[in-house]
Amino acid sequence: MVDQAWGGGAASLSGVRVADFSRVLAGPYATMMLADLGADVIKIESPEGDGTRQWSPPVNRAGQSTYFAAANRGKRSVVCDLRDPEGLARAREYAATADVVIENFKPGTMERFGLGYEEIAAVNPGVVYCSISGFGDGAGRELPGYDLLVQAVGGLMSVTGRPDADGGEPTKVGVALVDILTGLNAVIGIQAALLARGAPEHGGSGRGQHVKVTLLGSLLSALSNQASAALATGVSPGRLGNAHPSITPYETFETADQPIALAVGTDAQFARVCRILGVASAAEDPRFADNPSRVAHRAELRGLLLDRLRERPAAEWIDAFTAEQVPAGRVNTIAQAFELADVLGLGLVVETPALDPDGRECVVRSVATPISLSGTPVRATMPPPGLGEHQAARWLPRERPDLPPTVKEIP
Repeated sequence: MVDQAWGGGAASLSGVRVADFSRVLAGPYATMMLADLGADVIKIESPEGDGTRQWSPPVNRAGQSTYFAAANRGKRSVVCDLRDPEGLARAREYAATADVVIENFKPGTMERFGLGYEEIAAVNPGVVYCSISGFGDGAGRELPGYDLLVQAVGGLMSVTGRPDADGGEPTKVGVALVDILTGLNAVIGIQAALLARGAPEHGGSGRGQHVKVTLLGSLLSALSNQASAALATGVSPGRLGNAHPSITPYETFETADQPIALAVGTDAQFARVCRILGVASAAEDPRFADNPSRVAHRAELRGLLLDRLRERPAAEWIDAFTAEQVPAGRVNTIAQAFELADVLGLGLVVETPALDPDGRECVVRSVATPISLSGTPVRATMPPPGLGEHQAARWLPRERPDLPPTVKEIP
């Protein structure tokens, strides 16, 4: 049942006001998600604009860098030159009346402009202030927070790529994954702080707090089982290409025409794989009878499976495995992955109306926020903004009466 006090279908964060001082990816990705969840996000940019506006080609139909567009849907853009007294005053006004302030400058930068957490909380005690940095605001405050650097020093590259014995080298992930993970952690922290603040009449404190998220912390947390293994044993895992350190067969395999991914997680699944491949006796071989044994004899098992898989094309094997509930699939391109999502009816592409560089109407396509809420729908209502497109922007009226008011309203 939809809570009618929320407007019978209003988005979860309707009425939450976000002053977004972030740029590039981690912060903008977080605020795009907040916008899709209903927050009113004002993107505060320098006269030069977010640097990713210039990261092109490629460009979308509106002539925008697709990198910029990937993280800035649903926001309004204003230009505030923090080096100019008038621009700084306006930026302070946004921060002083926001529910959420988010920034990812080098630690100490916002404080130099009088926009740090302590300064803003003094006039806006309800503010949830999120700071994103590469390595924290202590001993690592001077280190530059670039995704590639964090993938390297944070250990991700040490477990990504082919082993040295195969002529491999440490390899970065093909997308700025650490930035994305950090953005997601920022959203979690912001929403937790908003919940703790709540409304006084509903038991909330009415006070905000300082949320801090780091790229290095986000990566180490996301290393999950690999990090757990290193902490437990004192031995750092190495690179295994597409193989899994604790499960096998759980990797890609060549077939007669193209590679497939085979993700076998149980002994029962392995027995079905052996039967489908015509080597049913392998499931009873002491070297392969259980997962620890298979991991210990990974190379022999891989050779056995490859000999059979290379005999037939990928589509035939995938059909056979899927029919027996063995997880298997081809290695798709990104375009093919979107086709699959469309076939499955997942609705992972959103289209927003925009204007192209010649002023003609067009549609900007982007990846939808992959969250579905039955009572407070996720919405993508606006395309990525042009620089300063909403220079006269003021906060939208509140739609959520359960949210506490800010200290003052912008006239």
